[in-house]
Amino acid sequence: MEMPNTSSLDPLMVTLIGIPGLEHVQFWIGFPFCALCMVALLGNVLLLIIIPSESSLHQPMYVFLAVLAANDLGLCASIAPKMLAIFWFSACTMTFDACLTQLFFIHALQGMESGILLAMAFDRYVAICNPLRHSAILTPSVLGQLVGVVAARAVILVSVGPVLLKRLHFFHSTTVAHSYCEHMALVKLAAVDTRINKAFGLFVAFSILGFDMVFVLVSYTLIFQAIFRLPQKEARIKAFNTCTAHIFVFLEFYVLAFFSFFSHRFGHVAPYVHILLSTIYLLVPPALNPIVYGVKTKEIRVRVVRIFLLERGRKKGIIPSGPYFLPTFHESPAHSITTIFGSCGKRREYQS
Repeated sequence: MEMPNTSSLDPLMVTLIGIPGLEHVQFWIGFPFCALCMVALLGNVLLLIIIPSESSLHQPMYVFLAVLAANDLGLCASIAPKMLAIFWFSACTMTFDACLTQLFFIHALQGMESGILLAMAFDRYVAICNPLRHSAILTPSVLGQLVGVVAARAVILVSVGPVLLKRLHFFHSTTVAHSYCEHMALVKLAAVDTRINKAFGLFVAFSILGFDMVFVLVSYTLIFQAIFRLPQKEARIKAFNTCTAHIFVFLEFYVLAFFSFFSHRFGHVAPYVHILLSTIYLLVPPALNPIVYGVKTKEIRVRVVRIFLLERGRKKGIIPSGPYFLPTFHESPAHSITTIFGSCGKRREYQS
């Protein structure tokens, strides 16, 4: 597909071409991306069912995990439908305002994900370095405030980007060489001075991703120092095991994020390589996060097995259907996350 070089004053429509250079195979590329989205959908929905319904999981770590699951669902919903429509049905056009809306949600949810990971690192720091005060520090109100600050920071900072793009009235092309509306991909279309847009994009990236990554590293440096000071080997292993899932998720998110960010602005990689990497960066963490935490958390593993065995028994007619045959759920699966905030203060102390 050729990219027409048509100028436009205040464009009403834009065209996304998908993955430039791979248009002839992107129909097939859509299938693995769709599989990632389905895994993310199933895994994160299961977390949002299991965490509210399992009283032993009403702890700050799992509250943050539930918020992360909801955030990941929103991220997949923001990118996947339009991207798959481009790949499979050549539905490449969308209004300029819709493109800016998608841009806002994608980048705001990215920023929220980074903030949630920082909050989870802080929870691990308190649980291991100051376990006796864990309940007093991470109270339900503090959890709510942390989530609110993370969301407000991402929304406020990212919302300025679409406003700055809206002030660019002249574009040398309305064809976006991407599979979704991304900030720099739109900035590059402008035929006017975009130094403010580029500077603001760097500012947001470093004030969110850079800030969070530095404090995550500081948190884990202090955590490892505390772990290595423990006198017993078994205690050190147990404390380290509580962090392994978090470490994997942090590395997965930040390595992909910064590789995509720097290759887009300063690297010399082929456009299709960058777009594939940036799409993988958005879709892989939502798919892997539930798997990683599910494997590392016994309560989640047990509940998932129960859910699938129950469904299998119903299909075979062994277990009748109906709400009276769900004795393993202590609370309604539809229980809201706000209920968890209210019950966190009643949990047991973390063990170092």
